Amino acid sequence: MQITPVILSGGSGTRLWPLSRKQYPKQYLPLAGDNTMLQETILRLNGLDNLAEPIIICNADHRFLVAEQCEQIDIINPIILLEPVGRNTAPAIAAAALQSLKDSDDAVLLVLSADHVIQDIKAFHAAIDIASNQAQEGKLATFGIVPTDANTGYGYIKASKEDDNGAHKVEKFVEKPDLQTAQAYLEQGNYLWNSGMFMFKAATLIDELTTHSPEIVTSVNNAVNNAEQDLDFIRLDKQAFESSPSDSIDYALMEKSDNVVVVLLDAQWNDIGSWSALHDIAAKDSNGNAIQGDVFTEDTTNTYIHANHHMVATIGVQDLVIVDTPNATLIATKDKAQEVKKIVERLQEQDREEQFYHRKVYRPWGWYDSIEVGLHFQVKRLHVNPGAKLSLQMHHKRAEHWVVVSGTATAINGEEVLTLKEGDSTYIPIGTTHGLENKTNEQLEIIEVQSGTYLGEDDIVRFEDIYGRLS
Repeated sequence: MQITPVILSGGSGTRLWPLSRKQYPKQYLPLAGDNTMLQETILRLNGLDNLAEPIIICNADHRFLVAEQCEQIDIINPIILLEPVGRNTAPAIAAAALQSLKDSDDAVLLVLSADHVIQDIKAFHAAIDIASNQAQEGKLATFGIVPTDANTGYGYIKASKEDDNGAHKVEKFVEKPDLQTAQAYLEQGNYLWNSGMFMFKAATLIDELTTHSPEIVTSVNNAVNNAEQDLDFIRLDKQAFESSPSDSIDYALMEKSDNVVVVLLDAQWNDIGSWSALHDIAAKDSNGNAIQGDVFTEDTTNTYIHANHHMVATIGVQDLVIVDTPNATLIATKDKAQEVKKIVERLQEQDREEQFYHRKVYRPWGWYDSIEVGLHFQVKRLHVNPGAKLSLQMHHKRAEHWVVVSGTATAINGEEVLTLKEGDSTYIPIGTTHGLENKTNEQLEIIEVQSGTYLGEDDIVRFEDIYGRLS
């Protein structure tokens, strides 16, 4: 019996990341350590027996970022399912289950969210062992967090008092309570925070969903059966997946089934939903400050500072969240930091591009960083991975000037094929066919200066592309 981790990596992350939901949701950032939250979710499973490669569910915009982050931690053959549209957790988990059943009738799924922090790995693994035994007996197991306070930000699970080899029958799921109700739950002792993590056989999950939410199974089954292979990714069929009801797994199944058990988890768990939550779990200096990046403080206390772009200096402040990124800076009091979603709503109303795009954009060949933009010009830093190749292309409205700053480039400029080393450059006039390749085992970095009347990414005509892109 193999355990297949299913990583739910979708979601916008609007409560956390300041202004760039599309490119950098929180799960793809190194917020609670050196690795990103997605990487930590996978790495904390190290040491479990019979672990299969993970199934990761994300949207198409993040596919290359997910693939690169898996490669960085030596996850060589993940199954990456691309959701064409968001349909909440029930269809996503159903898609993973149906995909896993293609390889094994006995697959056991461990469903995890990519934006959780769990610090006591030993306790976490012990809980997984209990849940695994329950799953093999045909149960739907969920993980209930032993509460540390009367928190009103989580849903709760009421567990029975009877212990069945470390698991308890779920008596009911309850929505996020008010403070008085949460305090009563804490006093009763058998109410747990709903973690949104689960373990069950794929076949059990599909059988139960067929009973309680058959429309989801029908739609998602069609989406999986009609999926297309795209490089290393599996694109679920859009029309079929879009026809599925958009329900959480709790609503679609867990609240309706009488076959659900809960395993208690007391492992220093945190659902990172705000910057103030990161301050709570991070290492702090003698003044209670949690600091990442190039930061200088003077007379500063109980503040979270994340410097991802510039040096940040603070004087005489307290109880703040300060997040500096290449394309936006967030400053908020800790008790109001979660309200960043209100700023995002205003960006949406004004159709501001910051609601979607981050400066650093991932591509199958590597990434580019938009360093500077002005009237009729743009400067980008291109990072081309070893063995990677940009498409053979041309632009109608812009010229480009490439300067190699590290590595060796093989460049096509019209009829010429050039080998460009550090310090070399080439100018590509408007309308000229051009391409770029890194044939070496070293990283290649290029400064690209674009000039012209229009600099949008849609001004591109591709003639050849090893990644199958047409535009």
